Amino acid sequence: MALRPADNTSPAPDKKALAQQDVFMREVDEALREDQLKTAMTRYGVVAGIAVVALLAALGGWLWWREHQQAVAGELGEKYTVALDQVEAGRLGPAKSALQPLTSEGPAGARAAALLMQAGIAAEEGRRAEAAKIYAQVATGSDMPQPYRDLATIRDVAINFDGLPPETVIARLKPLAVPGNPWFGSAGELVAAAYLKQGKNDLAGPLFAQIAKDPTVPETLRTRTRQMSGLLGVDAIVDVDKALVNSPVGGAAPAPAQ
Repeated sequence: MALRPADNTSPAPDKKALAQQDVFMREVDEALREDQLKTAMTRYGVVAGIAVVALLAALGGWLWWREHQQAVAGELGEKYTVALDQVEAGRLGPAKSALQPLTSEGPAGARAAALLMQAGIAAEEGRRAEAAKIYAQVATGSDMPQPYRDLATIRDVAINFDGLPPETVIARLKPLAVPGNPWFGSAGELVAAAYLKQGKNDLAGPLFAQIAKDPTVPETLRTRTRQMSGLLGVDAIVDVDKALVNSPVGGAAPAPAQ
């Protein structure tokens, strides 16, 4: 009698049972994650809430500060404009009253501008010592913007030029008396004048000529330094026809030959 061969293969898995097992595992996984989230929120929720509140408070504070700064800048600008209008109209007394509060409040740039105008008014009224004191205050103010400090240095040297040794003038202004510097023309003219006081015409003439040839320098200053360089025997004329037109005695340039 023949025997049926033994069947060692396992029965095929039940698809429905597998699906139910998969659903069960997902539910367990989600429950575990939910439990972990609750634990984390319980442990860190207060800290996270405080961090969010702090961030919102910081953002709100920054927005308020920026708006406040813009409002303050607008108010200071209006006050400065009023003072400038008074100066242009020749009403120096009201201008001084308008400038007084600006010299002690607001950003450093606004204070520096107000102080420089205040010094200019003092110089206009003949109070040279007071003007020089204010210029020195701005020039040495570590919180003042550098352009204002440079301008104040030049004005301080200019108002005290006659009483300063030439060496002092050169030492203070030579760093500014270089081409490319915004104050090259003004500082360079004073340095060249100090060279003249030292009898160093060989240094003064070329510096005057260099200023006269610089197209970034105001035309009035270029004309003045061109004349000084000519007196010292240094040619500073680039365009002869233009120089004749701009010259106070040259008149019109000659007409071209027919």
